[in-house]
Amino acid sequence: MKRSSLILIIALCAACTTKVPESITISKDALKDKIMGGWAGQTIGVVYGAPTEFKFTGTLIPDNIPISWGEGYVKHWWDRKPGLFDDVYNDLTFAEAFEQLGLDASSEDLAMRFAYAPYHLAHANQAGRYNVRQGIMPPESGNWLNNPHADDLDFQIEADFVGLMAPGMIPQSLYIADRVGHLMNSGDGFYGGAFVAGLYSAAFVESDPAKIVDMALEGIPRESTFWQCVNDVRVLHKKYPADWKQAWFELLKKWDRDTGCPKGVFLSFNIDAKINSAYVAMGLLYGGGDFGKSLEIATRCGQDSDCNPATVGGVLGVVLGLEKMPSFWKDPVMEIWDLDFEGTDVSLAKGSLYSYGQALQLIEKNGGEVRESDVVIPQKPVTVLPLEQNFINTFPIYRDQKDAWMSDTYEFDFSGNGFVIWGNLVCLRGITADYAARVSKKHVGSEVFALAEEDDPYVAEIEVWIDGELDQVSLLPMKGTSRKLEPAWKYCLPEGRHNVKMVWKNPQSDTYLLRINAIQYYSEKPNEDVYYHN
Repeated sequence: MKRSSLILIIALCAACTTKVPESITISKDALKDKIMGGWAGQTIGVVYGAPTEFKFTGTLIPDNIPISWGEGYVKHWWDRKPGLFDDVYNDLTFAEAFEQLGLDASSEDLAMRFAYAPYHLAHANQAGRYNVRQGIMPPESGNWLNNPHADDLDFQIEADFVGLMAPGMIPQSLYIADRVGHLMNSGDGFYGGAFVAGLYSAAFVESDPAKIVDMALEGIPRESTFWQCVNDVRVLHKKYPADWKQAWFELLKKWDRDTGCPKGVFLSFNIDAKINSAYVAMGLLYGGGDFGKSLEIATRCGQDSDCNPATVGGVLGVVLGLEKMPSFWKDPVMEIWDLDFEGTDVSLAKGSLYSYGQALQLIEKNGGEVRESDVVIPQKPVTVLPLEQNFINTFPIYRDQKDAWMSDTYEFDFSGNGFVIWGNLVCLRGITADYAARVSKKHVGSEVFALAEEDDPYVAEIEVWIDGELDQVSLLPMKGTSRKLEPAWKYCLPEGRHNVKMVWKNPQSDTYLLRINAIQYYSEKPNEDVYYHN
C-alpha cells in the first residue's frame, strides 16, 4: 500500500471517530450579545421582506425588483403596520410566559396564555387558538383532524425563542418545541418549528451555515416529508453550488403543493412548512454566512417572504452577535428596541433579557455551569423526534369554487373521504341597505368584506349533518380574535358518495351571512390528473 493511501485512510478514520466535545464554554457577554443578535436579526428579516410577503407565489422575485432597506425603515413599518411583526410578538408572548410561569410551564398553561392574547392571529395559530378556547387542548388542538392548517408554517415562524433559550442545547430545544408546537401544529408543521429551534440553538456553537442546517435536521425523522424536502436543498446545493435559482426551480417542481390549507390547495399560495423551511435553508446555504446576501436569497424565493428571511436573519444574528452585526442592518432596528409590540408588554430589549435569563437557568438545569464570567454548555446527543405525518390517505382531488351565501341551510354532495369548506361569517352591519339586500339575494360579486366590531358577541350555531346524521355543531364567533377559520370540515370518512347539509340554528340573515368561497374534496386515492410526491 502506498504511503499516501495509508495516510488518507488514517485521516478518514480519525475524522469518523472524532468525538463531539462534552461541553462548550462561552462568556456571558458573548451569550447575551448573541441572544440580542438573534432577536434583532429576526426583526430585520421581517421588515426586509414585508413588501413582498405572499405577493410572489409559485415564482421567485426577479432581480429587477428592488428590495428596500435603509434608515428609519423599521420604524416606518412599526408605525404603518404593527401586525406585520406577528411572528416576533408571538415569540415574545411565549418568552414572557416562560419568564412568568417558569421553565417547567405545561403545554396547557402555555396554550391558555397564547389563546387569550389580544392580538390578531391567522392560519394554524388562529385555528389552535380557537380549539383551545373551545376546550380542545394540545396536542389535539394542533392535530390535523382538528386543524386543517396543521402543516402550515405558524410554529416555524415563532419557534425562534426556543433556540434562544436553549443555546447550544438542541435536545432541550426539541423538548421545549414539543410542549409549544403542538398547540397549533402537528406533523410537518410541527417539524418546521423544531427545525428552526434547532437552527438557533446550533448557531451558538457553530458558525458554518451548512453545519448549522445539518445539526438542526438531526432531530427530524428522515421518513418525514419535511426532512426529505429540506434535505433536497442540501443535495441541490451540492449539485448547483453557484446557482440558487436552479436549485429553487428543482425544489418547486417537486414540492410546491399544499395539501391542507384551504387558501392554498390547488392554488399558487403555499404556506406549508416544508417548502418555506426549505427556503430558509436555501438562504443559509447559498448566502454562505453573508448577512445581506442570505436575507435576499431567502426573500427572493417568494411565498412567506418576510418570515423566511426573519429566520435566516435571526440565525445569522446569533452567529454574529449584535455587536458585530453590520450597522447598515442593525441601526434601523435599534430605533424600536425599547418599544413594546402591539398587544404585548414586551419589547426586543425585554425579550432579550428574558431569553438570557432562561438560557442561564436551562444551562444549569441540564448539567452545565454558570460561572462568574462565562457558562459551560453541555453537549448531548440528539434523539430523533417521533414520526408524525398529517393527511394520511387524504389526497385533495378537487377544488369546487362556490362563491355562495348561506342564510339558513346549505347542502352539497361529493365523492371521496373528506371535505373542508373555505369561507367565513360576514356581518352586514355598516353596509348600505341596498348592498345588503343584494348580498342576501346572492347577486353580489367578489367584493364583500366582513364588517363587524371587534367586540361583536354574536356566535353562529350551525349543525353539520353528514349522510343524514348530525356530525357536529359548528360555533362561529363574529369576534375576530375568537373566529373559526373554516365553517366545517371532516376527514377520514369511508370512501364513497356523501351528502353534507348545514343548518343554521340561530340565523339573523338581515345582519349575518356565511360566505362559502370554495369546498375542497379529498380521497384516499390520488386523482390521476394530479401529481403527488410520496
